[in-house]
Amino acid sequence: QVQLVESGGGLVQPGGSLRLSCAATGFPVSRAGMSWYRQAPGKGRELVASISGPDITTYAEFVKGRFTISRDNAKNTVYLQMNSLKPEDTAVYYCYRILTTTWGQGTQVTVSS
Repeated sequence: QVQLVESGGGLVQPGGSLRLSCAATGFPVSRAGMSWYRQAPGKGRELVASISGPDITTYAEFVKGRFTISRDNAKNTVYLQMNSLKPEDTAVYYCYRILTTTWGQGTQVTVSS
């Protein structure tokens, strides 16, 4: 059974960092197209970053240079390293497997002083 479980969210001050994890079961992340999305209160879900094929990565303009998507094949986990966080990054962050349109349950990230 395909399952995605996110962790690593929390409260952080502006300028701080967090690393989100997405632990996958039921398929190998090494060959999967994976994405991170986010949804802020009152807004739609938006694409943040994706990784596919031989570690080809793409980013939304609003996170370029600050966020990094990566994967650890041995742990079957996808990560989102978030640096220089801003209050507008506050949202629930979701992991997503592209092929099967599978979503994780989400993890809350709050950036506030």
